Amino acid sequence: MIELPVVAPAEQRVKRPDWLRVKLPIGENFKKVREIVDKNKLHTICQSGNCPNMGECWGEGTATFMILGNVCTRSCTFCAVATGRPNEYDKDEPLRVAEAISTMGVKHAVITSVNRDELKDRGAEIWYQTVVLTKQFSPGTTIETLIPDTKNNWEALYRMISAGQEVVSHNMETVERLYRPVRPQAKYERSLEQIRRTKEYGKRTKTGIMLGLGETKDEVIKAMHDLAQNGCDILTLGQYLQPTKMHHEVIEFIHPDMFAMYKEEGMKAGLKYVESGPLVRSSYHSERHVNV
Repeated sequence: MIELPVVAPAEQRVKRPDWLRVKLPIGENFKKVREIVDKNKLHTICQSGNCPNMGECWGEGTATFMILGNVCTRSCTFCAVATGRPNEYDKDEPLRVAEAISTMGVKHAVITSVNRDELKDRGAEIWYQTVVLTKQFSPGTTIETLIPDTKNNWEALYRMISAGQEVVSHNMETVERLYRPVRPQAKYERSLEQIRRTKEYGKRTKTGIMLGLGETKDEVIKAMHDLAQNGCDILTLGQYLQPTKMHHEVIEFIHPDMFAMYKEEGMKAGLKYVESGPLVRSSYHSERHVNV
């Protein structure tokens, strides 16, 4: 049985603090990136995920591309991406993404995707071709791939991560206790195993956790130790923001001082790098994570 998201009455909702204010997306570089994305009929998690840093990142000429469509087979209660039965994937998408990244001239590209559980290979071949073509068009560009849960299809995982990308990320999203209400079709231990297998394959590994969903300090610290023990190199910690009234409620807005404390605890746990702050997202400042 899938638990429904926690939605509190409007009068009980926690007011968003001042430290979560962001600038509106403006500027010539922002317009240029948007034109390239629209012209090539591409999807970005910046748009689909309502990322608060879109104005900053697009203004600097970077974006996180989302492949395999914009409809996800999962129904995570935190996510703004549409859920349902996806259309057939576009076999020409890898080429369009590679061309767009080349046109933008970015030094570091992030590529992610929706979950495609209905596909036998989980979309692994499209993943592989996208990275390979991007490297061909832009040999000097470093790449981070933020990949979905392959549901123990390790052959698909190895195909996804064998294309030459520098960083492979797979987000845990939350602490173990909250997996059922937040990620009902995922498993905490399975995601840890995917990170461990990725590290054993020889890749730089990365994950992200959202805070403010009702987790405790001890649970976050335990998760960081679990990640370090399973070969995770890099962790991002950011504030969860509720996309719509139908999504999981924000239980707490975490103060910046707590984010600083978690960064220290993560480094003590054995992680190589922790990016921690209210507005941090998986691909925020990801160019820093290639060589840390």
